Amino acid sequence: MSLAQGAGKACFSFARYLGEVAMLAAETVQGIFHGQVRRSLVVRQIYEIGYRSQLVVLITGAFTGAVFATQTFFQFHRLQMDTAVGPVVSVSMFRELGPVLCGLMVAGRVGAAMSAELGTMKVTEQLDALRALAVHPVDYLVIPRFLAMLVSMPLLVAECIAIGILAAFFVTTKILGVSEVYYLHNMLHFTGGRDVAMGLIKGMVFGVLIVFVSCHQGLTAREGAVGVGRATTEAVVIGSLFILVVNFFLTMTLNIFFPAGK
Repeated sequence: MSLAQGAGKACFSFARYLGEVAMLAAETVQGIFHGQVRRSLVVRQIYEIGYRSQLVVLITGAFTGAVFATQTFFQFHRLQMDTAVGPVVSVSMFRELGPVLCGLMVAGRVGAAMSAELGTMKVTEQLDALRALAVHPVDYLVIPRFLAMLVSMPLLVAECIAIGILAAFFVTTKILGVSEVYYLHNMLHFTGGRDVAMGLIKGMVFGVLIVFVSCHQGLTAREGAVGVGRATTEAVVIGSLFILVVNFFLTMTLNIFFPAGK
């Protein structure tokens, strides 16, 4: 097989994969408007996705904010711009670090669990049993996870950002000796609602990506336990790569509607 043939085959496989994920997303949205939303399953998934992810998200946000503030201080201190650490950390946490790192953590914890659970149900023919009982797998399995992620992900991103900014404030003012008054004044002056909106929108988009990539990998798993393991790994890898790639295009687009520093 030539290099051109290999590249063409890879592009075709990727386009087919995107089409399958898009069809799953369309089927899910259609099911919400025409099917039955099982509220008890949605609440259970909010507990699994939102509540049980808080520890990972909080630790990630806290140490990201602390480390970023420390590095920023050491660079800005040479220019006598110590009080500029606050706005730099807060804007970065809202616009980039908070939603992206939270998305990667949720993709690793929640995405893997989703893919493994659905993949196990697929290879043990439990999905066929659901269809035999006239229960559509998308209505029963995907829709509750999708709705729960829409609720949980913005809250998790907000928690990650808040604890990151709080940790940065503590490190910068209590350990590195920057004035609390000037730090807070500059941070509040240069951080606005546009930064909050950008972070929450990104978080919601990343959550949708995680759900559909993970559920697609689980619903298409095959070849027993080996296939479930492969689907779980691919769900985390593909979901993480999608977050990083989509983040670039989201940043370019959202900066048109929510420009920084204005």
